Amino acid sequence: MIKNVIFDVGNVLVDFCWEEVFHKLGFEGEIFEHVADATVRSVTWNEFDRGAKPDEEIIAACIKESPDYEREIRLFYDHVGDTIRTYPYTVQWIRSLEKNGYHTYILSNFPKSTYEKATEELSFEKETTGAIFSYQVKCIKPEAEIYKLLLDRYHLVPQECVFIDDRPENIEAAEKLGITGIQFQNQQQAKRRLLELGVVSGS
Repeated sequence: MIKNVIFDVGNVLVDFCWEEVFHKLGFEGEIFEHVADATVRSVTWNEFDRGAKPDEEIIAACIKESPDYEREIRLFYDHVGDTIRTYPYTVQWIRSLEKNGYHTYILSNFPKSTYEKATEELSFEKETTGAIFSYQVKCIKPEAEIYKLLLDRYHLVPQECVFIDDRPENIEAAEKLGITGIQFQNQQQAKRRLLELGVVSGS
């Protein structure tokens, strides 16, 4: 029986709207593509999520990929908190699950700098039973260690957990540990799948 619902954050509970921020900063055409390739589309960007290196070191690595766009890369970093926008349904969804007797948790790849710059948009964290953000533990999904840390910290039984994430590799990693996975497409699809598992998640 499912007792615990574990949420990813980006593209599940919040919109990661980096393209919109790029446009607001005036990044268009070739600039847009080069800055995106050096930042959010780059594997280097994952190091922000891991939180094991100083931000300036990671920024320098991004700039090395597109040195002609240093100003734009730094400008985007300064506005990275603007990329996070809570979905309208998020708080009520979490509250409904908690009210119905389920424990809700967050397991998210998330950089410290973005977390600190988007505290208002992430205020739903206080509605959950617990949370692990990757920068706090220096490991990222789909590495098995981060899932085990969540299970151990909150004394969770894998077979009593369902994990909702938009990335298939993260779902696969959870399922290898015995956690039921739901690959998120939209809220209604996820709620239907939860209901099939016997989880009533409210309105």
